[in-house]
Amino acid sequence: MAAPEAELVLKWESFHMSAEMSRTDREQALLRESVKEEDTEDWQRSPDFNGLERVGGVDLSFIKGDDINACAHLVVLTYPQMKVLYEDCKMVTLNAPYMAGFLGFREAPPLLQALENLKNVQPHLMPQVLFVDGNGLFHYREFGLACHLGVLSDLPCVGVAKNLLHVEGVVRSEEHQSQINALKKSGDSFPLTTASGRVLGKALRSSQSSIKPVYVSVGHRITLDTAVRLTHTCCLYRVPEPIRQADIRSREYLRCHVLAPDIT
Repeated sequence: MAAPEAELVLKWESFHMSAEMSRTDREQALLRESVKEEDTEDWQRSPDFNGLERVGGVDLSFIKGDDINACAHLVVLTYPQMKVLYEDCKMVTLNAPYMAGFLGFREAPPLLQALENLKNVQPHLMPQVLFVDGNGLFHYREFGLACHLGVLSDLPCVGVAKNLLHVEGVVRSEEHQSQINALKKSGDSFPLTTASGRVLGKALRSSQSSIKPVYVSVGHRITLDTAVRLTHTCCLYRVPEPIRQADIRSREYLRCHVLAPDIT
């Protein structure tokens, strides 16, 4: 391809991406207005979550080196026993391009489809709350994957991330590490407060056997304090069991059916 033609192609691709980001930005802003940071269910107000019987977890697992094809997995567990009631696993192709800050537009559709399939075939097993491997309001744009899934499914949603996302001055610093060191027992937590003073999530020591916290934030239709308390009760290990089971089972599906040695 001649240099002028190549330059034109690059300019067109840049323009196209810019236009796509602008459209996505507007759509995300509209969805963000629908997020509810409040307890909407009676069981959320109960000290022992009386009335909560089913908790869900979702996960996408990728083959190393392939960011297009993934295994989408939904599990529903009993609460508080954490026994698997239902699971759905499917290989999916992610057609939307990756854009930083807009992960939900790429990863939410196959997970929403899994929820829709469950609703159609066994509606009595629909989860009463959904745990998402990722962030909710603790996000550059205060609208992570957990918010995206929560708003579009209209389910109470909790985002639980294993690693700290650097958001508005919240970074992995000496101060942050000292706060982690102060988490002495399972259930201890501290707020993730941005430079503007807004608390967008909490770091939670979810297990006595692990000193590494998880990062909990509101997805939809739940308060932060309730989300943290519920996350802790769902942790048999460091990661909440609904997310852990979805992750384990999606990886196992890839190993058995795709025969891929490298899975992320």
